[in-house]
Amino acid sequence: MNFDNHPVFQLRKKHVRVGIRPVIDGRRKGVRESLEAQTMQMAKKTADLIQNTLRYSDGMPVECVIADICIGGAAEAAACMEKFKENNVGVSITVTPCWCYGTEVMDITPIIPKAVWGFNGTERPGAVYLAAALAGYNQLGVPAFGIYGKDVQESDDSSIPDDVKEKLLLFTKAAIAAMEMQGKSYLSVGAVSMGIAGSVVDTHFIYDYLGMKSEFVDMTEIIRRINEKIYDSEEFNKAIKWVAANCREGEDPNDPPVSGEQRKSEWETVVKMTMIFRDLMVGNPKLAELGFEEEALGHNAIAAGFQGQRQWTDFMPNGDFLEAILNSSFDWNGIREPYIVATENDSLNGICMLFGLLLTNTAQIFSDVRTYWSPEAVQRVGGKKLTGLAEGGIIHLINSGSSALDGTGKQRLDGKPAIKPFWEITEKEAKDCLEATSWCPAIREYFRGGGFSSHFLTEGGMPVTMSRINIIHGLGPALQIAEGYTVELDPEIDALLQKRTNPTWPTTWFVPKITGKGAFKDVYSVMLNWGANHAAVSYGHIGDKLITLASILRIPVYMHNIERDRIFRPAAWNAFGTSDAESADFAACKSFGPLYR
Repeated sequence: MNFDNHPVFQLRKKHVRVGIRPVIDGRRKGVRESLEAQTMQMAKKTADLIQNTLRYSDGMPVECVIADICIGGAAEAAACMEKFKENNVGVSITVTPCWCYGTEVMDITPIIPKAVWGFNGTERPGAVYLAAALAGYNQLGVPAFGIYGKDVQESDDSSIPDDVKEKLLLFTKAAIAAMEMQGKSYLSVGAVSMGIAGSVVDTHFIYDYLGMKSEFVDMTEIIRRINEKIYDSEEFNKAIKWVAANCREGEDPNDPPVSGEQRKSEWETVVKMTMIFRDLMVGNPKLAELGFEEEALGHNAIAAGFQGQRQWTDFMPNGDFLEAILNSSFDWNGIREPYIVATENDSLNGICMLFGLLLTNTAQIFSDVRTYWSPEAVQRVGGKKLTGLAEGGIIHLINSGSSALDGTGKQRLDGKPAIKPFWEITEKEAKDCLEATSWCPAIREYFRGGGFSSHFLTEGGMPVTMSRINIIHGLGPALQIAEGYTVELDPEIDALLQKRTNPTWPTTWFVPKITGKGAFKDVYSVMLNWGANHAAVSYGHIGDKLITLASILRIPVYMHNIERDRIFRPAAWNAFGTSDAESADFAACKSFGPLYR
């Protein structure tokens, strides 16, 4: 079988493109002719902005497709639609400096996210068309984002104002994220872990809202592939040498300690588990060469989860290594795009991790939202006060070693700790992340089958965003968002607090931005109102991107600390109320319904 030409592998390589639609006043004999150059120039400028600024998660520049001619009526709109279909366009941006024939030039494909930029000028006001177009979209039940610059521009000004740039890029990145999920899979390896609700994979949510399939594989498939050697043995030899050179062992908390022979056996098993899990997600042409053509295809999974506890971990090494390494931006094959793997098969957290990756192109941290430490409690047990950003209390984010090693914060942007897109990460930064991580033999009390858990402490000073989707009976999916910062504690307090939980797992100390109101009245309120035991943590303050993406998918947001002037949703949301944006969001999402239903 020639996998270079196999349609499945070609499908994976095919990115969603952004379609640019220059629309124009269709009246000939002077009107249209006077506007052709300006209108097409707007389209080209928009495409240049997007292509020179945004990238897909694999590092390739986002691609744009411009209509062949300006669109002045229904026939030209149809021709544009045909071109977009042929070029895998999944995002639509309409631009114009002038009045156009509203519904005649509209793009009415219902699934494709849409934005309209109406030029703010006085000679031939694009704002008039913008208002007419948005009214038409709203009437048809096809939500569209309206973009209108704050300041009037001269008719010959071909620049894109900063406020327009911001909205064009915000919409485009979120829309691409929505469409890149379409047709892919969430792979559930195993089933429900320890009764965790997020492990109950909701196939209707995954299809109705994300346009994805749910794939299911029993955990025994990993054992079968280990026993029958359905993996690349050459890669395994390379991987085990890399592990020996780069993954230093940490403190063994077990009594008696795990023997050296047992550790060697467990390292070999967890490396094989990692390779096999990746192959289950995305396939591996090498397996076809070994005679395993079915296994070589994989499940076209853009995200996955591993049940682990307890049916696996009671007798086999845990999944901490496979999850941590796959979620990271590097392994024995070098620096590469992160995978998305949710521990305990928490699909809802895995989807939030996927959102974070597609919106930022960076690796994600998977954490328990484990403990709120008040200043008083820290003073009582540690004898010292919390200071700086942490003075109002902290949230301990920690899980059994599944967070991306990028979460150490050892990468640098402008000299500050960061998590970067993989193509910007240096070999030294990858090495620094590995050196900041120790691999502790798993606590047998938790993991009877052994394994290794990653342990690191996230550097303070990183802007991060914590998010979580919860599914509520009678309501459906709803998103929570908390922007904030990682912080560092006094070393004595840090050591003391970590030992009270689990010193063999990675720790991130998090402080949300406080507004003094509602769920963000104080740090305690954020902890109290968090809707589940897990959270996905992404580098940067990306709450605005998450809100825009959620509105495209019709997922309401019920807890966030994002400034109102950063929030960008479809124009139709305003019709559901402008004084209470949160209630309007819920009403609009309910009215329009899931994107794929």
